[in-house]
Amino acid sequence: MRNARFSDDELERITAGAKAAGLTLAGFLARAALSAARDLERTASAVAGEREVIAEFFAARRYLGHVGSNLNQIARAVNVGAHPPELDVVIAATHRAVQRVQHATDRLLNQD
Repeated sequence: MRNARFSDDELERITAGAKAAGLTLAGFLARAALSAARDLERTASAVAGEREVIAEFFAARRYLGHVGSNLNQIARAVNVGAHPPELDVVIAATHRAVQRVQHATDRLLNQD
């Protein structure tokens, strides 16, 4: 057993990261520590940049799930001849989601 100390802000961020990754706090800390130990050449800013991109992908995935649900409802309505008033809003939201994923992908691919 090992102990580590974190500020309230650090613990909040780590806990959120563990939850987003679907891991326990201990599992998340172990995975992060082992990952860092395997690649000592990476800088803290590179790791921080990766975390931001990964967090953006998780947020985009959740957002796309909501948009997909709305699109399914609209598709059902269109298939019976209706033109739902929220169609344009959902199409705009879909476009924003695609742009968000593209931006995150570009950031990930352009990391040095």
